[in-house]
Amino acid sequence: MPTVQSGLITEDRPRRYIADPTITPIPTALYTDLYHVDAAYVALKSGQVGEATFDLYTRSNPFGGGFMLVAGLEPALDYLRAFKYTRDDRDYLERVKGYEPEFLEYLRTLRFTGQIQAIPEGEIAFPNEPLLRITAPFPEALIIESGLLRSVGISTLIATKAARLTLAAKGRTVADFAFRRAHEPFLAARSGYIGGCASTSFVAGAREYDIPGSGTIPHALVQAYADELTAFRAVAASLPEFSLLLDTYDVAQGIDHAITAGKEAREVHGHRLNAVRLDSGDLDADSRMCRTRLDEAGMGEVRVLASGDI
Repeated sequence: MPTVQSGLITEDRPRRYIADPTITPIPTALYTDLYHVDAAYVALKSGQVGEATFDLYTRSNPFGGGFMLVAGLEPALDYLRAFKYTRDDRDYLERVKGYEPEFLEYLRTLRFTGQIQAIPEGEIAFPNEPLLRITAPFPEALIIESGLLRSVGISTLIATKAARLTLAAKGRTVADFAFRRAHEPFLAARSGYIGGCASTSFVAGAREYDIPGSGTIPHALVQAYADELTAFRAVAASLPEFSLLLDTYDVAQGIDHAITAGKEAREVHGHRLNAVRLDSGDLDADSRMCRTRLDEAGMGEVRVLASGDI
């Protein structure tokens, strides 16, 4: 397991766009569980300040699978680089916990001074082997534990899920559409890409990490028009490359409307139908039916996308 960082972390990796506090390099010392701060307080008062080594590992693979795909090391390092107790942080802890002035002064100057060993992101790992190892003074290691667990744990979970989906797709493209439900959208988009997702619908994540953006259209847009074909024609006339959503009303009707709108757009505007998407129903049967209809219409280049509860 290689050493990726030793000693005081001072390097600031510039962020180009991120304004999300979950991983932006701003002071993050309160990104911890309160009992870890209490534990550090007890350790300092009782003289338990020697070096300690903490291993981050799991006892089982997620989803009942056979492996984990490691992710989250870079966000973990960002967390440590930004680790700092501000005056407002210390005032808050003094107010809610009544810590002694000596401990608050210790927090004022606290920075990560330990060593990190870690499995590189994108590598396969298995239960009971350390994904990340921290060696640092015991109170320091206590305080940063939950922040590191969060960065690596969430990221590895999502990267592993993405890898399993990518393997199951057997060479077909997998896209991340998790933003509307992801608890940590930046970590989700980043980890999904590490795990094999070819694109993300999350615009800020795509820009931050240089991940290709992707998407189709929402049901609401189709419903806004008098009928489905009119909606499809509006999309096809507006976008040089477009995808259409087929299950707002009836998939069999939707694929016929998509073929009509796609052919018209190509002839009239020079625009291209890239894909059709199924978001409900029998994805297997409907996707096969759509593939057959598209091929029969001479539109073999149009992809069939499936989403929803996968």
